Amino acid sequence: MSWGTELWDQFDNLEKHTQWGIDILEKYIKFVKERTEIELSYAKQLRNLSKKYQPKKNSKEEEEYKYTSCRAFLSTLNEMNDYAGQHEVISENMTAQITVDLARYVQELKQERKSNFHDGRKAQQHIETCWKQLESSKRRFERDCKEADRAQQYFEKMDADINVTKADVEKARQQAQIRHQMAEDSKADYSSILQKFNQEQHEYYHTHIPSIFQKIQEMEERRIVRIGESMKTYAEVDRQVIPIIGKCLDGIVKAAEAIDQKNDSQLVIEAYKSGFEPPGDIEFEDYTQPMKRTVSDNSLSNSRGDGKPELKFGGKSKGKLWPFIKKNKSPKQQKEPLSHRFNEFMISKPKIHCFRSLKRGLSLKLGATPEDFSNLPPEQRRKKLQQKVDELNKEMQKEADQRDAITKMKDVYLKNPQMGDPASLDHKLTEVSQNIDKLRLEAQKFEAWLAEVEGRLPVRGEQTRRQSGMYDGQGGPTGNSCAQDRESPDGSYTEERSQENEVKVLAADFDDEFDDEEPLPAIGTCKALYTFEGQNEGTISVLEGEILYVIEEDKGDGWTRIRRNEDEEGYVPTSYVEVYLDKNAKGAKTYI
Repeated sequence: MSWGTELWDQFDNLEKHTQWGIDILEKYIKFVKERTEIELSYAKQLRNLSKKYQPKKNSKEEEEYKYTSCRAFLSTLNEMNDYAGQHEVISENMTAQITVDLARYVQELKQERKSNFHDGRKAQQHIETCWKQLESSKRRFERDCKEADRAQQYFEKMDADINVTKADVEKARQQAQIRHQMAEDSKADYSSILQKFNQEQHEYYHTHIPSIFQKIQEMEERRIVRIGESMKTYAEVDRQVIPIIGKCLDGIVKAAEAIDQKNDSQLVIEAYKSGFEPPGDIEFEDYTQPMKRTVSDNSLSNSRGDGKPELKFGGKSKGKLWPFIKKNKSPKQQKEPLSHRFNEFMISKPKIHCFRSLKRGLSLKLGATPEDFSNLPPEQRRKKLQQKVDELNKEMQKEADQRDAITKMKDVYLKNPQMGDPASLDHKLTEVSQNIDKLRLEAQKFEAWLAEVEGRLPVRGEQTRRQSGMYDGQGGPTGNSCAQDRESPDGSYTEERSQENEVKVLAADFDDEFDDEEPLPAIGTCKALYTFEGQNEGTISVLEGEILYVIEEDKGDGWTRIRRNEDEEGYVPTSYVEVYLDKNAKGAKTYI
């Protein structure tokens, strides 16, 4: 169906309809634009939500993410971040493929519509002008005919009147002829204009208007097709991201399925295990012994002269009662004056080791943390010391890299003096070297503490016992009971001083010599893929194809510790060797 033949008389309605079509298109563009803004806002909110619950760096929250449930939650946050990215993609694609494209098309459509209706209005005005000309010629022809008829009647009247002169009759006759001629001319003109108007009208309704309306119809149909294609694009933009969104959701499900409650329970054990043994049975204390003793005349003097109280039931001192059980103290138990005991405590040199531990426990209660983490249980202390050693090693590696960079820069300056003064780098190089030395000493100190905790070196009590042979003749038990048996996880003491178990030994400082460190066991072998020249401290040179022993695998820093023989061992880049680990061998621990 053609608008030109069916709607030839609906020019104004078509103009209104096409304007309505453009309004619909602009409304759809506005709808898509608001959808893109919603997608961007939603994506921003999702990203902010994910960022809000991300663990903060160097905080306690980072430690929580070693648990599988927390790692699953972290994976969920990361997947939600990717999920938000897909909504940003939706917004970008809708803006580029729909909003911008349709906005440009609307401008073109308005211009085309304006041009078509301008041509139609021009043709309409032309036919109206022709119609006005036709009406004007028709009225003139009608007027001339009436004038000619009146002139003819007047002539006939004058000719019939015998009183009228011949000249007047002739004059009336000439006037009637003139009017008749004018009527004939008007008739001819009217006929010509009418014929021309009919021709113009035929062309207007059968040529011009159908052509213009056909263009308007095609324009409107293109608009309808275009909005339909935009709706398809609208759906396709959403459909394109569905697989990726599905992968994000699959990632969340996979992370949830990876949660291992047993592993998390084991991590709780590793995190809070103290390493102490549960307290033993509490021994019976017999308070009937003083009642059975016979009071003699010299009992008063003997009670002060012996300096030793009666042995308790079983002849053994009480064991550790922490962390849950408090010691019962009898109000009837005889005690020496506090000043006397304090004087003995301060005068006696063998108790200096216990006094240091007492000071350490006091400092913990005041809020200070010992440098060697001695306030922690053995297992937790080992982890803290290992963490400190790793941090110091990383700092040393950074300083070593900086030293290498400065050295290379100095070599460049030496070869090309115009680039800089080599002497200007000496101060910085010296400063970096001093920092490395300080860090190395610090690391060695913590390694020694770590070795003591892990049992690689004798504990302080045994070292003290070996150096206190001069006191063996006084008949006391070993002297590690003060530091080992009395000290609780919080650094305080839970056992009373037992005079019968008192040991008089010299205190051993931590700086005493340690026994030789046992070499680490081999956990596998490796083959050198390339030749490496170990020029830095701690590295070892290898030749391509050489077979060596692996004593410590890569801990994530890119270096593997190997051994050639008992005297030669060191680090090589992990990428330079191919490692074959022994499945039955236990991995070596890192002490460097």
